[in-house]
Amino acid sequence: MNGGILKTNAYILSAGTVVGKKEFDGPLGAKFDFHSEDDRFGMDTWERAEGEMQRRALSSALAKANMEDGELGAIFAGDLLNQCVSSANGLISFDTPFFGLYGACSTIAEGLMLASAIVSAGYFDTAAAVTSSHNAAAERQFRTPIEYGGQRPPTGQWTVTGSGAFILASEQYAKRRAPLARISECMPGIVIERGITDANNMGAAMAPAAESTLLRFFKESGTRPEDYDLIATGDLGYEGAAILSELMESEGYTLGKNYCDCGMMMFSRSTQDTHCGGSGCACSATVFGAHILPRIYEGELKRVIIMGTGALMSPDTVKQGDPIAGIGHLVVAEHIEEAENGCMD
Repeated sequence: MNGGILKTNAYILSAGTVVGKKEFDGPLGAKFDFHSEDDRFGMDTWERAEGEMQRRALSSALAKANMEDGELGAIFAGDLLNQCVSSANGLISFDTPFFGLYGACSTIAEGLMLASAIVSAGYFDTAAAVTSSHNAAAERQFRTPIEYGGQRPPTGQWTVTGSGAFILASEQYAKRRAPLARISECMPGIVIERGITDANNMGAAMAPAAESTLLRFFKESGTRPEDYDLIATGDLGYEGAAILSELMESEGYTLGKNYCDCGMMMFSRSTQDTHCGGSGCACSATVFGAHILPRIYEGELKRVIIMGTGALMSPDTVKQGDPIAGIGHLVVAEHIEEAENGCMD
């Protein structure tokens, strides 16, 4: 079947996460590996700061996996900026084959899917999936520089300043490391466009794409939402998550209490002014790496759907009034029992 489920067997060895001050001040702050008090990370531009976040996130993930740079087979990385400059410049020191990606805010799910497929197929023993976003850099490119003091509408979201990196490995490479999580299935997204032209309502633009991917996955896999301990989208925010729940309900699937969006987890709605929640490539990447993946490692969550959602637009298409297309890429992450690890040798 074209566009069907990809069966993979990629082991998640580690994750590294880096965030800015606002993210550190949120409910998940203590879980991230690094943060900056001024969002600059020692750099003199926002774009360089974003690249530095990626460097730190991948370095952290490699250290947790007890790996040297030379052991990494390939890097799949991307960000929100033109030509993915922060990814290329931030990861240049790793001297590793580099695949640049642009999936907007779905980039980490796309990277995890491609890295999982390539290590499962045996082309590389290991691969990294990395992404980032920076509030100041993204606002300058897609809307107006933050110094302008532009007002965001109620449907607007706050681009997360941060970076997430994941190390994936083949079974052969991972068997001596006793990993506790793997990616077992992936569903590539299809580009969906429903006429949304408002660049401050990303949730509405992305929700139909999220629905498309979830419906295709449930129908092909024969599973339902209740078969998963958690379904986490990112980053529809409060507006998009509500739309997705309604769309799925109309198709006979109730997402229920085990559904939440990473944009809703990142910030406190009552104490942090982010309107409809978090957004940006780093939103789902950092929430998955710092908050969800450790719960999978511990066995609290046995089977989880992570679906990155992205609004596929450029500054020029927005100015020209073109509708904003969306996409949703899905991966299934599973806990590995200790006994199963013992059988890997």
